[in-house]
Amino acid sequence: MIRTLLALDGALVLGALSFVLAAEDDIRVVGRVDRVAAVPDAVLAHRPDVMVADLDFIEGVEAGRLGSCPVLVLAHPRRAGRLRGMFCATRMVGVLRCDVAPQRVIDGVRRLARREPVLDADLVVAALHSDGPLTDRETQVLSLTAAGAPVAEVAVSLGLTCGTVRNHLGRIARKVGARTRVEAVRVAREAGWI
Repeated sequence: MIRTLLALDGALVLGALSFVLAAEDDIRVVGRVDRVAAVPDAVLAHRPDVMVADLDFIEGVEAGRLGSCPVLVLAHPRRAGRLRGMFCATRMVGVLRCDVAPQRVIDGVRRLARREPVLDADLVVAALHSDGPLTDRETQVLSLTAAGAPVAEVAVSLGLTCGTVRNHLGRIARKVGARTRVEAVRVAREAGWI
């Protein structure tokens, strides 16, 4: 029996995946978590053989607090850049797109339980080529903006004029398909560019 812990955002997703996995003869859902803060305690309490988790849930928990439990991470392709560090983690990590068919998750749980790799090729390629569309200077400008620095402060920090910073922010917004600076920051963070 593969003891499985689910750490996913949203009651509907949690319930549906729990139902699908519980229907399998060799898989038992031992716990369900819908908050990042609850993950370490759930791992300690349930001692799962495999955990299925959203990318945000795994990023929010120190690796040492998960023990040696293999994790099947479900990620959106737009967030592939954030997966790079997971491939270097000491624990076994599998990665699938969050919109895969339920059977792929079932197969992924079984493979991870046998300590076999589970990787979505498209996500891996996207993660390895996720430097993004921004130049180094644009990344610096957007990072300072994301930290809350106003245009004048960004300009002073980088030795630029306020007009140049505004031009960079305009180009950044166009490149990432955003309408505002705030939206550009959100898109870049989700993609793992800043």
